[in-house]
Amino acid sequence: MLALIYLLGVVIGSWGLVYKHKHLLVMLLMIEFCVVNLFGLMFFMFSLMEMDMFFMMVFLTLGVCEGGLGLGILVLMFCMFGNDYFFLVSLLEC
Repeated sequence: MLALIYLLGVVIGSWGLVYKHKHLLVMLLMIEFCVVNLFGLMFFMFSLMEMDMFFMMVFLTLGVCEGGLGLGILVLMFCMFGNDYFFLVSLLEC
């Protein structure tokens, strides 16, 4: 039952990512929500199967790196364009 709750969290986060795709900050929050739910799901499954938890440390490290890169891109967009709207920013102009 707990695995279904985590899986539902991943689905809700993915739906929010697709539905609110115009703002970078909301997209970053939805990605982090998915990462946290995937981490919980992996922790539950790995402890259920009594597997090694080393992969979870690698997963958390990659999750922190993507969060840092996303915030760096967000700050860069605020400095260059003044907002985080995707429909106003064309990557071909950069």
